[in-house]
Amino acid sequence: MIGQLASTITADQLIENAKVAILRPLILLLFALAALLFFYGVVEFVSDPGNETRKALGKQHLLWGVVGLAIMISVYGIMNLICTTISCAG
Repeated sequence: MIGQLASTITADQLIENAKVAILRPLILLLFALAALLFFYGVVEFVSDPGNETRKALGKQHLLWGVVGLAIMISVYGIMNLICTTISCAG
């Protein structure tokens, strides 16, 4: 029974299942973390205008939030390019 079930799953289905079950939620989580870091940096930058240390820390968080978002957009684009190239569904 298990041998029959395993032989019916194609490589495309396996890739699609991995993409849906693992990659998409992971990318969404990392997008959310990068956006959260960015907005935390905005709040930190604006909250205490007189404190230069917090302003500098806020700038760092803004920068790394933008870097994280750019990386995640690139990962999502590369993932879509690969799936289009090997013609996996979805």
